[in-house]
Amino acid sequence: MSRPPLPPFSLETAVEKVRLAEDAWNSRDPARVALAYTPDSRWRNRTDFLQGRAAIEALLTAKWARELDYRLIKEIWGFRVDRIAVRFAYEWHDAEGQWFRSYGNENWEFDADGLMRRRIASINDAPIAAGDRLFHWPLGRRPDDHPSLSDLGL
Repeated sequence: MSRPPLPPFSLETAVEKVRLAEDAWNSRDPARVALAYTPDSRWRNRTDFLQGRAAIEALLTAKWARELDYRLIKEIWGFRVDRIAVRFAYEWHDAEGQWFRSYGNENWEFDADGLMRRRIASINDAPIAAGDRLFHWPLGRRPDDHPSLSDLGL
């Protein structure tokens, strides 16, 4: 299975890969997201260490059951050959209605078929007031004209 764009990455293809990942995550479809990873992909997500698509899908299912109305923006930080560094922010609320903005960085490593074989994510959550939210598009794909993280000063 091939998942273009493929390494070695150029700036253009690395930016495209980041946006495709953002779009998949904003779908909040764990099975769709998991297909972007190798069958034996290794993850560090916060303090969770996992391996394989089934574990990825299970983590994402639990994540989106508690992180409601999730909206994410990813932005490339750097790249080389088969690796991409990303910074991101996402907004969500819990079952009690408390909003959060979660900030983080990810390091990605890809195989020759463009599947991610390693994802290392560090994430911090900050409570925010509903009136301080910045991500207001309808659930799903972020509109192309929505400001980037840099444009928002995040």
